[in-house]
Amino acid sequence: RAPSDPRTQKVTAPNNDTLASSAFIDLFAGPVRIFVPPTGARYFSLQMMDAYTNTFCILGTRTTGPEGGEYLLVGPGEAAPPRAIRAPTPSVWALGRMLADGEADLAAAHRLQDGLKIVAEGGAPPSRGSVAVTAPWPEFFAQVQRLMDDNPPPATDDALLRRIARLGLAPGRPFNPARFTAAERNQIAAGAAAGRAEIQRLDAVFRRVGGWAYQSAQIGDYGQDYRLRAATCQWGIGALTPQEAMYARGAGEDGSYFYPGGTSWRLRFPKGGLPPVDAFWSLTLYRAEPDGKVYYFDNPAGRYSIGDRSGLAQAADGATDIWIGPKDPGGSRSGNWLPAPPDGRFVLLMRAYLPRRAMVDGSYLLPPVERI
Repeated sequence: RAPSDPRTQKVTAPNNDTLASSAFIDLFAGPVRIFVPPTGARYFSLQMMDAYTNTFCILGTRTTGPEGGEYLLVGPGEAAPPRAIRAPTPSVWALGRMLADGEADLAAAHRLQDGLKIVAEGGAPPSRGSVAVTAPWPEFFAQVQRLMDDNPPPATDDALLRRIARLGLAPGRPFNPARFTAAERNQIAAGAAAGRAEIQRLDAVFRRVGGWAYQSAQIGDYGQDYRLRAATCQWGIGALTPQEAMYARGAGEDGSYFYPGGTSWRLRFPKGGLPPVDAFWSLTLYRAEPDGKVYYFDNPAGRYSIGDRSGLAQAADGATDIWIGPKDPGGSRSGNWLPAPPDGRFVLLMRAYLPRRAMVDGSYLLPPVERI
């Protein structure tokens, strides 16, 4: 109900442009009806993901328009009318994002949030419990097996299932860690540790072009790119597809994706060169923790991001400069200042909502971030 701030640390790299509405839907007991209010000119999206975090439907500004509507969501085995939204799995995550322009806009945004409803006939979904992603592999794979039983993978995953058949993971087949020898158990533990280390690498999610690293074109709908899907769940679970939003991370001066604290930088957009979007764009600065997670830098100005809704001043030549650093540059530059920490490391993340074709196909590239 409120924009995120430095106290928001439930997820890494939070977003303070939009208010979030989240629901976990079980379609085991039958269809549900989703009601979306008329949002007018305000950006809104309701992303629906299957049990494998693949986006199978987005309702909102880009797809269904500003008038809202009523929609029927059905499970994979349900009889349904032609215009129903069919989920690939019975378990669905619905994640809404609604633009809110600061405190003065919250009341209006809340009224729209209140109009977003899910109505179900009722019924008890299966109770599967949960385990931490860091759980020992016998517990982790046993939980994976239970969830696969409820949400069978698509036929296009058959090649993977055959490759891992010796592990004993497949729909309808109980996982039994006792069947492995001591040597095999050690091999599985080593493989799980290697996999977790692999998805910590940012190059699993981003591709570097110039001074920025851009998201993969398969973000949000992963197909058989299991490495990308797992890494995205680590770095930004629930990421939107490129047609809805583009994400770019500053590559850093040394290609590490981090910038050193206590340094000052400039991001200069030439005249006519601002990010081409049909909704909005913002640049967020995060302070990096030792474990790589990133959260807002708590600064006296209370400014964590800057963008096309910030009233940015233009230079005499029509360019737009964003000043990034620990000290207010003063004068006319103050309004274009993004505060940075005096020590440690920080991260720059660009978000562009409803990007135009030039941004999606890569013919538009962000200008480099230059050290002052």
